[in-house]
Amino acid sequence: MTTRSGSATYEGFGKDGKGHVSTQSGILSDTQYGFNSRFEEGPGTNPEELIAAAHASCFTMALSFALAKEGYADGKLETTAKVTLDKDGDGFTITRSALDLKATIAGIDPAKFEEIAAGAKANCPVSKVLNAEITLTHSLNA
Repeated sequence: MTTRSGSATYEGFGKDGKGHVSTQSGILSDTQYGFNSRFEEGPGTNPEELIAAAHASCFTMALSFALAKEGYADGKLETTAKVTLDKDGDGFTITRSALDLKATIAGIDPAKFEEIAAGAKANCPVSKVLNAEITLTHSLNA
């Protein structure tokens, strides 16, 4: 099986700390993160943004493969994921990942599309790992 890695460092503590995150592929390399990029609008990334990108890309790829399996060969899928971080007692919990899909697929029956998209939402590996509400809204150009 495939194993991928990411790493993070954090120097200092709390709001004054500064972190850096990297990925095995090098696409992220010592990318800044911290309180300001997570809870305000400071420069850098944050865990929720990274989860949103992971969920959007995982779902979109799963849907692409599911459509190909059903015989569809051409089209375009654009997905945005919005991950919600809510206060939970003294901490926080990711409570929702809202997927918003814009799809262009010539000749697909809307009911068939709904079925395929729902399956991709339920079965993409990132959906399976999230312990949160996952919603999907979409617009389809058939």
